[in-house]
Amino acid sequence: MSIYDDIVQDKQNKDYTSAGLYPIFAAPKSAKVLIIGQAPGKKVQDSGIMWNDASGDRLREWLGVDKETFYDSGKIAVIPMDFYYPGKAKSGDKPPRKGIAEKWHPKLLAQMPNIQLTVLIGAYAQRYYLDLTPKTTITSTVQNFATYLPEYFPIVHPSPRNNIWLKKNAWFLTDVIPRLQEQIRKII
Repeated sequence: MSIYDDIVQDKQNKDYTSAGLYPIFAAPKSAKVLIIGQAPGKKVQDSGIMWNDASGDRLREWLGVDKETFYDSGKIAVIPMDFYYPGKAKSGDKPPRKGIAEKWHPKLLAQMPNIQLTVLIGAYAQRYYLDLTPKTTITSTVQNFATYLPEYFPIVHPSPRNNIWLKKNAWFLTDVIPRLQEQIRKII
């Protein structure tokens, strides 16, 4: 059986599988760039296509890649902190379920020996993969992105919900995104 089949059959995912939902991720062995975000949104879960929403459009723009490169080149992997849409919270979506990344990320990473850069999108991925204190803000983590290179590149979530943050932190688009695109161009 494949890891995909194992994830589908995992008891922890039974409610999703019995509802006809399947895990959203892509882990091609040839991948050179890995994107780790929170979890699929409702639109993505319904379509079955990762980053198939306004956030995905902005993410591809930030990376400097087109849809063909993102989806079909085999150079980009996407592994969320949870493989399924976690549901709606008061503001935004619920957090990814605990234990999913711990259980499945090592297995998936072991199958992708060519990863040269991991883009960590949002606080959940950054807190899991980086040595951050509980008081570390996403703003300071992203401002100090160079600290985590060459292995990791932390960014904010590309959701339209972050438009206010982007307006307050204009340096992100002028300083960080060009460096991210440069890194991606070198690798891909």
